[in-house]
Amino acid sequence: MEYLKQFQTRIIRNDLSSIVCLWQEYCLGDNIDEEEFKQILIEIKNSSLSASFGCYVEQSLILVDILPENETVHEIIKLIFDIQNSNSSTLADFAINYLIKRYPNDKEFQNKIRLVGLREKKSFPCAISNFEILTHMKIGNFFIHTGGLGAGEVVDVSTLREQLSIEFEHVAGQKDISFKNAFTTLIPISKDHFLARRFGDHENFEIYAKNHPTETIRILLRDMGPKTAQEIKDELCGFVIPQKEWARWWQTTRTKLKKDLIVDTPKSLKEEFRLRKNEITHEEKLKKILETESNVDMLIEIIYSFIRDFPQTLKNEDVKILLKNKLSDMLLTEITNGQEAQILFILQTLGHEKAQNLSSIISKFTDIKTIIDEIHVISYKKRLLVEIKNSRQNWEEIFSNIFLSIDQNPLRDYILEQLLESDKSALLNEKIKQLIDFPNSCPQAFLWYFQKIISNDTYPFSDQSGKNAFLESFFILLRIIECDQSYREMTKKMLAFLSGERFLNVRKIFQKADIETVKEVLLLSTKCQSISDHDIKILHSLAQVVHPSLAKQNHMYEDNEEHVIWTTCEGYQKVKDRIQQIATTETIENAKEIEIARAYGDLRENSEYKFALEKRSRLQSELHFLSNQIKQMRILTKEDIDTNQISVGCVVHLENIKGEKTKYIFLGPWDAKPEENILSIQSKIAQEMAGKTINSTCCIKEKEWFIKSIESYL
Repeated sequence: MEYLKQFQTRIIRNDLSSIVCLWQEYCLGDNIDEEEFKQILIEIKNSSLSASFGCYVEQSLILVDILPENETVHEIIKLIFDIQNSNSSTLADFAINYLIKRYPNDKEFQNKIRLVGLREKKSFPCAISNFEILTHMKIGNFFIHTGGLGAGEVVDVSTLREQLSIEFEHVAGQKDISFKNAFTTLIPISKDHFLARRFGDHENFEIYAKNHPTETIRILLRDMGPKTAQEIKDELCGFVIPQKEWARWWQTTRTKLKKDLIVDTPKSLKEEFRLRKNEITHEEKLKKILETESNVDMLIEIIYSFIRDFPQTLKNEDVKILLKNKLSDMLLTEITNGQEAQILFILQTLGHEKAQNLSSIISKFTDIKTIIDEIHVISYKKRLLVEIKNSRQNWEEIFSNIFLSIDQNPLRDYILEQLLESDKSALLNEKIKQLIDFPNSCPQAFLWYFQKIISNDTYPFSDQSGKNAFLESFFILLRIIECDQSYREMTKKMLAFLSGERFLNVRKIFQKADIETVKEVLLLSTKCQSISDHDIKILHSLAQVVHPSLAKQNHMYEDNEEHVIWTTCEGYQKVKDRIQQIATTETIENAKEIEIARAYGDLRENSEYKFALEKRSRLQSELHFLSNQIKQMRILTKEDIDTNQISVGCVVHLENIKGEKTKYIFLGPWDAKPEENILSIQSKIAQEMAGKTINSTCCIKEKEWFIKSIESYL
């Protein structure tokens, strides 16, 4: 590709005379690289010198004569005629003969020759490309519009009017395009092109993408070129993969792409996914990474993943030797104890003699918690714990010291299991008592263990007094962390644990709790801002079932019906989804719009900036409104619906004196569908009918109706 580099250098300098000299030299060559020839023509075509160079490109026909017939050479010939502007008879004759040979049975050949200008031989720019466009103009074929209309499918062609009709993905209805305009704005694509499949075969392509994710990415990169992760999402999310399924689909696909031999996976989000020209074996891929990567943690994770995903490659002794040498070299560098432990674990897997004294090395480690934090591979964290148990006499003390501060639940499970089997359970009890007394010291561990004793009565403190103590500490912890943004996700988990399955966990504890414990829990719950009045009322109701004497405390939490917004589960979910959409998508997109608009400068006269700010205000107002609405919502249950009279949740069947029948369903405002006679209980009709019973009469739209029956919506 030496000639290509020389052409690129001269094009950058805008040096036409030296380009012409180099071109004449190149055309005299007899050992031509087809791919280089093609790339040189592309560089010239895309440069500002294309028009000036047009009269010289004809010289390359001598090279075409010595090249074999294939698609690369066809692309070269198209490029020659795209660039040429001499319109010589030699070029015209060459084009006609070439097209006759390529399309021998074309019944419209003479007409197409006329349309591309080869019949008159006076002006025929882009003759080969234009002939190809005409040949591709068939109903059901696809084009890309260079003006931004996207992919389009041909729905009609008229040679008489010299016009075709296309349906584009970004334009409603059909668009008529003359042949002349088609030559400058349309690029033909095959039916298996990514854009053609996305537009013309959407449903089948979605199924294909879900079943063959890596092949879908290959098609995308093949037809659209290298893409970053965000650009891949822009092309697929919502178009091929539904938005709600994207995160899971991409996570699975990303994992598979790392193992793919054709797709070159980038290391960072800003880099692009690319298709390799040739497959690269897993061994070659690993060797390349080992030669270029210097970060110890990254190397450990890469080698661990390689051994886990491709264990069959370890049958190759060369691969094992390569890994052993690399890991041995890493041990000689300045590394942490955690990194040393992981390297020794890998060497042990590879059967290296250096790992034989693994236990003696681990026995020298002192700060076990720090070492575990330094280990990034989860399975190696547990492996270290296993080695400590096997090699250290004081392992129970070590385990109890790190029990609460360790982050991963599987590791906590392992430590708990081992300590329960040991004869030093007092150490474990002491730590759990510490968890009850100071829940904010280890919030994650607190919730994890509370969930344990709720579902299993064999653990320490899983008796009634232990559960009582944990429930009280639960509300104390919630009160402490709910205003701390760093514990936002933790707060959500705690609220879900509290209210899940209609407060099942609370009901279990309340059933056997004494009245003083229940009173304390109710008091603590009122201190938590994140617990709504409605949920507090439910807690009081649950307490009242077990201890009826607490009923008098419940009056302050009675619902004020004027402020209750009744809803079904579907209506409630609709509001939650809208809040989620605003908070996680539209607000972020709006922030980007504001930043882009701000970059335009002069904010006083910047209409885009003002519009973006107005949109932010609208989003914030809607979010505030919906947040208030959801606080007042109460989901309808069968117990809430009174079929003795018309009220919320009722299905009312009506009949008039003419024998005409109709029915109305009265639900909350978020479930209303007036076109289906599903009305809000706050609507005028509902208010006028409220309280009426069977056989009563009512007036709707100036007609008198008899109430024949009242049923429950649920």
